[in-house]
Amino acid sequence: MTVTTANRDTRAGAAVYTKTALKLYDFWVHGFSNHYLWHCPTEQLHALYQRHTSANHLEVGAGTGFFLKQVPFRMLKPRIVLMDLNPNTLETASRAIHHYQPAGVLNDILATQQPTMPAFDSIAFNYVWHCLPASANKAQAFTHLSRLLNESGVLFGATLLGKGVPLNPLAKAVMKLYNKKGIFGNHADDRASLEAALAANFSRYDIRQEGAAALFTAWK
Repeated sequence: MTVTTANRDTRAGAAVYTKTALKLYDFWVHGFSNHYLWHCPTEQLHALYQRHTSANHLEVGAGTGFFLKQVPFRMLKPRIVLMDLNPNTLETASRAIHHYQPAGVLNDILATQQPTMPAFDSIAFNYVWHCLPASANKAQAFTHLSRLLNESGVLFGATLLGKGVPLNPLAKAVMKLYNKKGIFGNHADDRASLEAALAANFSRYDIRQEGAAALFTAWK
């Protein structure tokens, strides 16, 4: 496992993922929140993974491995690298897809020093951008990831926007609480800021909005 240093602000967004919390994560996020808070059905995210995940894949924000374990890889041993700031998520996701023998990288995607490794044909950056601290230069994450993508590769994922999106009262309350606790850092995130970050690092990209979520794909 490769390890790089994280700054205090970035750690706040990852600290919530304890081993106990991860047991409830799929139910709360993919079962409840996506449908009833953010109005972005989990099936929309599932379709992104089915369409774009390659056999040479980097997963940034390992979560529980929920989507990766549903991908029908066409080879017995794809190259899968899991990158996260929290060892609990790396352990949980690694266990979910243990038969593929994934590698784990403990890393802050905003850190100046990034790990060196061979490039990937696909990179998933799913539900991570909204967890990065609002005080940071969040576009830097896409700069770092673009350097890890092969010329013909694709980066894909989704992020929850904090501005310019319809939110019901419960969703507003939850998002405000998450921002206050540092779990989210997206109170100033809107479609324009996401588009600017992608445009600065990729030659072409696509953004599609589903409720409070912006689903994106980008190519070098």
